[in-house]
Amino acid sequence: MRLLGRTLEGLFRLSELLAALMGLFILLVILAQVAGRYLGFVVPSALEMAGFATAGLIFLGLAPTLRAGGHIRVRLLLGKLPPGARRPLETFALGLGFLATLYASIQAWLKVAEGFRYGDLAPGLLPLPLWLPQSFLAVGLSVFALALLEAGLKAWQGGEE
Repeated sequence: MRLLGRTLEGLFRLSELLAALMGLFILLVILAQVAGRYLGFVVPSALEMAGFATAGLIFLGLAPTLRAGGHIRVRLLLGKLPPGARRPLETFALGLGFLATLYASIQAWLKVAEGFRYGDLAPGLLPLPLWLPQSFLAVGLSVFALALLEAGLKAWQGGEE
């Protein structure tokens, strides 16, 4: 069980690192675009790449944000419930979130496979394969589903998630 905890911790840290790298990539693309305006060159598909990286940043950051307690929660409602009712309601909500996220991650992976199979390319000047930015979304959703499962199991066992 301890190995699983360390593995999950490493996975969540990796997701956090990848999200931070996406943020850095966005910064570099925007700086290159600004410099290009003054120096007379064009960064092809800069807005498109920054948009893809923004989606990657958001979805890869979901799991670390949940574990850090950064998501909006209904603590006001849960705090007013008696302890006997709080745990089942919180477990139910986390379980429902897990199922929805699991479904979304499966659909995202199917979209990645479809884009890879058909060789879909981004419509901008830079012919970027669409499966690449879509895979960041799918990975982020999958890691978020694991984080929700972990939080739900902790809530079910009576611990703090």
